[in-house]
Amino acid sequence: MVSAADDDVPDPVADRKQDAVVACAVYLDGVRLPGDWSPAAAVAEVRTRGTGFVWVGLFEPDEERIRDVAEAFGLHELAVEDAVHAHQRPKLDRYDGNLFMVLKTLRFIEHDSPTTAHEIVESGEIMVFLGRDYVVTVRHGHHSELGDVRRQLEADPQLLAAGPAMVLHEIADRVVDGYGEVIEAFQGDIDLVETAVFAPRSELSVEQMYLVKREIMELRRAVMPLAGPLRKLSDGSCGPLVPDVVRSYFRNVDDHLTAAAERVAAFDEVLTTLVDATLAKVSLQQNNDMRKMSAWVAIIAVPTMVAGTYGMNFDHMPELRWKYGYPLVVSVTLAVCVGLYRLFKRNRWL
Repeated sequence: MVSAADDDVPDPVADRKQDAVVACAVYLDGVRLPGDWSPAAAVAEVRTRGTGFVWVGLFEPDEERIRDVAEAFGLHELAVEDAVHAHQRPKLDRYDGNLFMVLKTLRFIEHDSPTTAHEIVESGEIMVFLGRDYVVTVRHGHHSELGDVRRQLEADPQLLAAGPAMVLHEIADRVVDGYGEVIEAFQGDIDLVETAVFAPRSELSVEQMYLVKREIMELRRAVMPLAGPLRKLSDGSCGPLVPDVVRSYFRNVDDHLTAAAERVAAFDEVLTTLVDATLAKVSLQQNNDMRKMSAWVAIIAVPTMVAGTYGMNFDHMPELRWKYGYPLVVSVTLAVCVGLYRLFKRNRWL
């Protein structure tokens, strides 16, 4: 038997061979039946009664453990393989009698500055198998726990009575709300980066800018591909697996996702502009450095030329034996150097 405890995160250092089923419950008219259930016993109970559904929660299962669950519910082997190995794009696949949906979860990592952090956004995944009388959730990542979702639904039996599709909605809604929280936190980082880019003596490097840009791409990979699956869930494409009463809920989630996608796209555009501005700033700084070097080379060239001229071994040279020749040459050289310095200074080359 498997404990019907909530979807709390197991100990990450525990033996990987331990039971990956962290929750298994039977729901009848939105009410959780008492007792401990294995997946096979739970689905048998529901199908014997002819009503209700099973919700099984898995956390990073291996192939052996998920195979038992797959056999109990008749899950497609390709979807099961995706659920074990993870690293999937958000998607919605339809197999015989069930749906397989992948959602990417995000968590904002607190840090002192976006320009010094090594990682800003941590990602995870939730895979959901949805059938007529069951929903199986597979989680990857310790920040994607669903215990709160389960408790919230169990506190509202009328909502849970809508069936497995309502569980999928609540999970999608929680994930999309998480996107909103990450985006709000990211807004502060964008403002800090923008301030740093245009600060007069900023030392922000292009490498630091690309770090923030990379994290924005992590946001895009989670948010943008989810739009298609949510629209399929809300427009009736999934048939009786998603009843009419639940579709309006998915439309609401889709609206929230659209708002999140627009902000992520805006972040991406701003970061692209800031990267271009940083590159232009670096190029301008290099040009300034080259002008300074050229100005000093021009100034140093004057005494070098004079010294080189008078260093030649000729008998007849202007003012070579004149008493005031040396002071005159030195004075003229200094005067030319000072004149060049003032000229370059006035033109902001120095």
